[in-house]
Amino acid sequence: MSLQACADIVAKGDPDRFAAAMAAPVDARQVLFPIYAFNVEVARAPWAASEPMIGEMRLQWWRDVLDDIAAGKTVSGHEVSVPLSDVLDDEGARLLSDLVAARRWDLYTDAFEDTAHFNSYLEDTGGNLMWATARALGANTPEAFRQIGRMSALANLFLAIPELEKRGRKPLPDGRPETVARLATDALNDLKSIELPRLGRAAALSAWRAKGILTRASKNPGAVAQGALVESEFSKRFSLLRAAWRL
Repeated sequence: MSLQACADIVAKGDPDRFAAAMAAPVDARQVLFPIYAFNVEVARAPWAASEPMIGEMRLQWWRDVLDDIAAGKTVSGHEVSVPLSDVLDDEGARLLSDLVAARRWDLYTDAFEDTAHFNSYLEDTGGNLMWATARALGANTPEAFRQIGRMSALANLFLAIPELEKRGRKPLPDGRPETVARLATDALNDLKSIELPRLGRAAALSAWRAKGILTRASKNPGAVAQGALVESEFSKRFSLLRAAWRL
């Protein structure tokens, strides 16, 4: 039940967030790795399950863990749950519990009900994850972090669309190129208005690829379905270094 175990999970399951955490100040990693390891475990639960009911049980287990954390109870000796309980307060636990609930959509092949449902998914997954992380780092201004979390979630979803469609999922309420371009453009416009406070800013490093991905999607929406949004390794590293320099 160590920080290293959490770091290993993130390194294997979410290389981008691992790189972001390693670019953050050393003391911030004590918060970032447990929360990011939790996110890896929850995000992969629907895909690791042989049937939706098993996935439901795995997700419910995490909600029970978060309920215990919120109530101040001792959590089970899981390699992630114990370090997670050391960095979350009751509000942080509730935010992540709502994230787990939203992930139930990943268990099934149903399309989003409408645009409002889609936006709610981005808010409860990306927005809650970003804000819970920033809160644990001491931030007290939710909307800026929630906004960048939503935008990062959209960018990551764009990257995942080819694989999601291969698995029979319907990742967008409207997948027409013009709608994809509008989603990306609107997100970029929202990013322009974000002014992140210094306190908790290390949490936002996990969104270091979002602007580039959304820019390419806005200019060439067909690249989303083609899986052609990925930048060069040099561009990835440079953009992360630039984001870390601003901390």
